[in-house]
Amino acid sequence: MRVTDIFLAFPSLVLALASAASLGRGTVPSMLAVLLTWWPYYVRLTRGEVLAIKHQPYVVAARAAGTSETRILFRHVLRNLIEPLLVYYTLDIGTVIVTFSTISFVGIGVPLDVPEWGTMVESYERFLLTLPWTVLSAGAAIFVTVLAFSLFGDGLRDILDPRSRRALVQAAIPSTLPAKAFVAAEA
Repeated sequence: MRVTDIFLAFPSLVLALASAASLGRGTVPSMLAVLLTWWPYYVRLTRGEVLAIKHQPYVVAARAAGTSETRILFRHVLRNLIEPLLVYYTLDIGTVIVTFSTISFVGIGVPLDVPEWGTMVESYERFLLTLPWTVLSAGAAIFVTVLAFSLFGDGLRDILDPRSRRALVQAAIPSTLPAKAFVAAEA
């Protein structure tokens, strides 16, 4: 966890740009730079969730019943760990796309002959005043994709998280109660 804290001490974009510059230009070095930057967030989330899950009553009951640690790991811990990781992953895709496009826009990412949104914005920026749709189309594609993944992750969180499901149900109940009370008062 100390190595994770060291990686988290640096801003993600700065660390990704520095890593991509040191690894060289290309698709694989750019992907490695993003991977090198983003793994600490998933390690920290996984550790926190495992520490929270291991003290849940069903894990304590399974341990008291004599269930093996391997079965507890697969049956209880991993099953409850997948949902938060999946939600965080879908919410994080947009940030990774923006970072990857930024690395390419700066000129240290993928080569110019590779069709990538950041490279397209970089190569078409000289046409911004005469042909603005060339730059705006790549920027709009980045924006729409990031927005879509953010909305998808938010919806996935609402579906998978039982606490938010309870909040949604509680928010819906008061709006129906006054209508029923009004109908009962008229009768």
